[in-house]
Amino acid sequence: MTSTPSSTSTEVRRARPEELAGLAAVELAADGVFAQVGITFPPGTTMIEEVDDPSRVLVAGDPPIGFALFGLVDGQVHLDQLAVHPDHGRRGAGGSLLAAVCEHAASTGFAAVTLTTYRDVSWNAPWYARRGFSVLDPAEWGPEMVELVRHERELGIEIAPRVVMRRIVEEMISHSGPE
Repeated sequence: MTSTPSSTSTEVRRARPEELAGLAAVELAADGVFAQVGITFPPGTTMIEEVDDPSRVLVAGDPPIGFALFGLVDGQVHLDQLAVHPDHGRRGAGGSLLAAVCEHAASTGFAAVTLTTYRDVSWNAPWYARRGFSVLDPAEWGPEMVELVRHERELGIEIAPRVVMRRIVEEMISHSGPE
């Protein structure tokens, strides 16, 4: 007997086009958790609402309980948003989504994954650091990253100190056959 994936599943897959609109509720719920550390986001900063390309979105669960939105910044995969509904938090969905983004980057020939995040929020920069990301000095940012950080500041997202982080993923590529 086979079972259908439940909403608690951390299995990661590509988003289906019809799922994109519903992911805004996941993002808003996940953003609400930041209130416990004094961070509230300005209206109009929900990222997933602007996305119409499901190839840029990985989801966990069916129906989705979390998602990872990614694109390219300075020629590397950039994690634009990682969100898990708080009702399903701390069960591995975020880690599974992040691993899938890194595996996607490595398997498609990119050397790294970058992101911007809150430096002092325990489930942000420290969480990413435990998963192989390190803080980039502004001198290491490319022109698109400089523009992205400037844009985040204009939107009012930099409510608390933020950092740019990067994880090198090229070593994740497994080599098969003789070299």
